[in-house]
Amino acid sequence: MIKYIALLRGINVSGQKKVPMAELRSMLTNMGFINVKTYIQSGNVVFESEADSTAALETLIADKIKFTFGFEVPVLVKTRTDFEITFKSNPYTDEEAIAQKQVYFVLLKNPPKKEWIEAFASEVYVNEEFEITTNCVYLLCKTGYGKAKLNNNLVERKLKVEASTRNYATMIKLLDLSS
Repeated sequence: MIKYIALLRGINVSGQKKVPMAELRSMLTNMGFINVKTYIQSGNVVFESEADSTAALETLIADKIKFTFGFEVPVLVKTRTDFEITFKSNPYTDEEAIAQKQVYFVLLKNPPKKEWIEAFASEVYVNEEFEITTNCVYLLCKTGYGKAKLNNNLVERKLKVEASTRNYATMIKLLDLSS
């Protein structure tokens, strides 16, 4: 069995795209996944499966969500190992920045093209720092993510890939749930 972490984007936000976590866990369990756990209401799921393709799992879960709940939801699936490597590669490890909730991970569904990375990397944002890799854009938002220009939508637009953002505390919790 392989341990996976799935991130659903844009559910249960301001009353839109409501997906009760109990129903989501039940749906995924009925699909054959085991040890299904969710964390908070924003679409964080840990599960185990014999499947070995994250792309196939993303499509399978997204299709089942559309069938079950009646709307499309972007789904990003990573193995626990890949998720942990991404977490450990975070360049923003200052304890004060972490405590002040300034560190974020924009997890990328696919690697962006080199020219888009290079163009984006040259941009400057006041009170914000970022580092781009092929699977994550690490953010340091010195005035908080809510006020940041660097957000999930901007990263998707600049790198032309789907993405889902999580804060440092959520990353830790998902790694704990999946261990």
